[in-house]
This record gives sequence, C-alpha cells and structure tokens, in this order.
Amino acid sequence: MQHYRSLDDLRLQNTWLTIGSFDGLHRGHQAIVQTLVREAHRAGGKAAVLSFYPHPAVVLGRRNDPLYLTTPQERVELLAGLGVDLAITYHFTRETAALSAQEFMQMLKQHLGLRALFVGENFALGRGREGNVLRLRELGREMDYHVEVIPPVTEGEQIISSTWLRRTLEQGDVTMTHRLLGRPFSLWGSVVPGDGRGRTIGIPTANIAVWRERLVPRSGVYACRVALGEQVHRAVANIGTRPTFDHHATRQHVEAHLLDFDQDLYGNRLRLDFIERLRDEQRFPGVQALLEQIHKDIEQARAILA
Repeated sequence: MQHYRSLDDLRLQNTWLTIGSFDGLHRGHQAIVQTLVREAHRAGGKAAVLSFYPHPAVVLGRRNDPLYLTTPQERVELLAGLGVDLAITYHFTRETAALSAQEFMQMLKQHLGLRALFVGENFALGRGREGNVLRLRELGREMDYHVEVIPPVTEGEQIISSTWLRRTLEQGDVTMTHRLLGRPFSLWGSVVPGDGRGRTIGIPTANIAVWRERLVPRSGVYACRVALGEQVHRAVANIGTRPTFDHHATRQHVEAHLLDFDQDLYGNRLRLDFIERLRDEQRFPGVQALLEQIHKDIEQARAILA
C-alpha cells in the first residue's frame, strides 16, 4: 500500500475514496473501508482512504482531550491489512476547516480522479459541516462521482463510535473494547530503561515508551499478549504510578512482565495486546505484599491466556 501525507504530487484516475479521522479504526470504520475496497476492486479502481491528523475537533478546540486511539502510522498499517491501495494522512488545519465542501471536493477530483465516495450516514465536511450527504450527492452530479452511504454498525442496540470506544478504555473495560474493535486494543512502543526495581525483586519488566498523544487504558493490571517480531508471549502489564514505591508520583508508566521469558529487550519495539483487566493498581504496605499479589496476578493471567 502507498502512503502519502499530501495531495500535491498525486494525479490519479478512477479513485474510490472514504474520508474521516478513523481514530481507532473500530468495526464501524471497518465496515466502510471493507465495502469501499470490495466495490473499488470490483470496478477496477483504486481504494483510497483520506484520514485527518490532527483530529478536526482538536484543531477547532471542540475537544479538550487531545489523546488518540491510534497513532497515524498504526492507522495506516491497519488500513493496509484491510486491503486499501492508497492511504493519505491529510494535515488538518484551520485553513482546511475554512474550505467549502465544493472547494474540498474539487481538490479531491483534481488530484485523485474521484469516482466514488463512501461515507457514514452522519458524515459531513467543509466549512460549518455544510457538506452533508445531500450536498455531497449534489456535488457528485456536478463533478461526476457517486456517493455510497454505509449504515452504522451496532454492538447490542448501540451504535459503535470512537466516543464509546474511548469510554471503555477510560473505564478499563478492555473486553468491551475488543468487541468494538473486533481485535484486542493494542499499544506500540519501544522498550526503554526504567528504574530496575522489577529485576531486583525477581519480576523484570519491560518499560514501554508509548506515544505521548496516545490514550491508554485506565490504570491497573492486565493480562496481555506481547508481540515481539514474529513471536507472541504471555504477559502481565501494569499501567500506573507504582504507588508502593513512590507515594506522590503522578507520571503514568506502561510496563509488562513477559512470562517465562528472560532476554534483554532494550531497544526492541513491542505490541502490547490487552486481553483482560485483572485489578486496580493499588499501594501495598511493603515489597513482600506486592510480590505476593504479583504472583497471584501471574497465575490468573496464565489461566486467562492459556
């Protein structure tokens, strides 16, 4: 799959497109992309996804929390896995927001040779969100592209959304997160030196440097799987401030103890897949009490991940 960060150098024809932020790329997003890919390839066209970064709501001050469910690169990799031919990570600015729907669609027609646009029912773009489905269809008749509307995907009776997805992570409900995504929630990061306390108590951990704009699950202890290259290992992960060792810490850490593993991980890039929440992070009266609980966590994780 090709990945571009601008439209400037593109002069394509017969492009089938969907547009959005696609933060998290949940099952609702996947339904749009999968339909796009199937229909584009059936017609001999290219399936393209234009995603915005930063999120328009962050740029326009409508969202106080600037944290994301996926990094731009993770989103591109997920799109590649869905069969997309072309991904464009479009830099969203206030100047972008000031464009009318007609101006934005003319730009897409010029650079992509747009033939079809796939959107959700409530999609809108352009200044003041005036480019709703009706307006986009009107513009399509003028510019020779057609608009396909994909119905929302539900879990139970509720429509799957990035807002719901964020809420499940803030609650630590990674089981529901998995259902909304159709895959485990994952964090990517490089292993960096920590304070070494884990190794001194016989429970070495990989301290994972996560993108600073990445939303992480609620603090606590989780059963996880860790992808290291082609290998997958069972693990217990902790997200939090390590209150047993530092009563006043506020900085969150993400660290994982890989079960039955004893190799140097520094500098390696890991993917941490969250399978089930085990408990809240808590402060223990001493190291021995903490160790006893960690061993219980390990046995519980073994049973879950067996």
